[in-house]
Amino acid sequence: MSIQIFLQGKMQGIREFVCEPAPGLEPRLGERLFQGRCWWVSLLCEVLPRALLAEFHLSKMLLGSSGGGQFLLVLPKELELEASGFLSAAGADIERLSGGRLRLTWAVTDNLGDWSVVRRRLKEALAARRGALAAGADSSWFAPGGPNPAEEDRSYFCDTLAGSLVEHKNVGWSPESPARVLVDEGRHTWTLGSEEDQILLTRHMALTEDGRQALDGRGLAARAEGHKVWGVLRGDVDNAGVRFRRTQSIEEHVQLSVLYKQFFAGEMEVLCSMPEFWRKVTLLWSGGNDFAAYGAWDALIQLARELQRLFRRFSDGNLKDFPGGEGKTISMALALAPSPEAPLASVYEQAGGMLEEAKCASRDCFALLGRVLEWRQLNGADDLKHTMLRIVQEFGGSTQFLGELAAFYREEIFSPLSASRRREGELEKPWRLHRRVLRVLPAARDRDLERLRGSLIMELMGKNAQQIKLRPAGRVALEWARLSTEA
Repeated sequence: MSIQIFLQGKMQGIREFVCEPAPGLEPRLGERLFQGRCWWVSLLCEVLPRALLAEFHLSKMLLGSSGGGQFLLVLPKELELEASGFLSAAGADIERLSGGRLRLTWAVTDNLGDWSVVRRRLKEALAARRGALAAGADSSWFAPGGPNPAEEDRSYFCDTLAGSLVEHKNVGWSPESPARVLVDEGRHTWTLGSEEDQILLTRHMALTEDGRQALDGRGLAARAEGHKVWGVLRGDVDNAGVRFRRTQSIEEHVQLSVLYKQFFAGEMEVLCSMPEFWRKVTLLWSGGNDFAAYGAWDALIQLARELQRLFRRFSDGNLKDFPGGEGKTISMALALAPSPEAPLASVYEQAGGMLEEAKCASRDCFALLGRVLEWRQLNGADDLKHTMLRIVQEFGGSTQFLGELAAFYREEIFSPLSASRRREGELEKPWRLHRRVLRVLPAARDRDLERLRGSLIMELMGKNAQQIKLRPAGRVALEWARLSTEA
């Protein structure tokens, strides 16, 4: 039996590539370009390892894991040079097609020793290769004025991938264009689906009323309840890298990666087919342990809550045998577009920054509407939002009181005189909040209204009079209610 080697490949520069601005393109084409780039990167890490195995007539069983910007293969030792040549050709074409923003790196090591030792050798080899590429790279490739893809390459992302891939079930690969994922053609082809030998790819897109085109950001915003605005939702499993480093064998590593990938690809596809989401949400991609979607703001909040509930159930059922809490929770972030014409790439980057903020604050959190909440706090924010909406809708309260309360938050949190003396959201004069609520909601004989008003003050300030502090869930509830009532 020949000696086996592990080959791990990884894409570098994904964020820089997918978020690269496209000056001169109208918003609709810019969104299609962004979608096509996301699908291309997702498919590359699925198609390339399968194409390598098919080119050298190797068993499909040698594919360890794929997706999420990387892949892992088991190969015979004697094919190491041929595999490196295959990846070199693909890497050169990837650089050309991405304008030098995206690079393919890979590392090879013998299948000797414990998996922890093998994984460390692969990590060190990948780091050394990245360092060598960075040292020998021409800096002009990464400068803002660097080379841009040709017009036919841009058409490939906009038309071939974002324009027609959603309607087809087969993708292919050919050695003549090793970086291109072909649609319904190629020397080797694979089916998109959820079966064992198929490639997982989430492709749901909200369509126009005639069902012929994908809806752009302006169209998605028009379908939102209340304020007409769209946003980007991003999510990531907390401490997934730590969980993978704790795996004891290659089999456990592959099992874990497949579990994550199947969860995101399967659940996102099913969720977005439900009535409350299918006309309001478009999926950008789902990776090995993360995802991104954009759509109407109200649908994205509900999508996030439902996905977190499903992930908790998935974690309890499939990850209970893994020790520790790493990799068993998920954090998300929702960024709202400043205008209907805002570039999708910029809102996507903003959501990424908010997601990093949420993950730094704690785990199992959701960053939205100016605050980072734990998931259990989001339920309280939802209840408080319903209280505010009842005051407006059932008791004829003026929507002005929502703006009054939001202004109070701004005064107490961002006042330069008070910022150095107390923590964010802390109140020195809680009676001011009582006075403002009484001013915008005057006393009435209706007991329900009196009870709602008292509940509102209690939820905003808490029950402990000695340590009064504006709750972050209150600010989220305020903004949520304002978005729900503003036309």
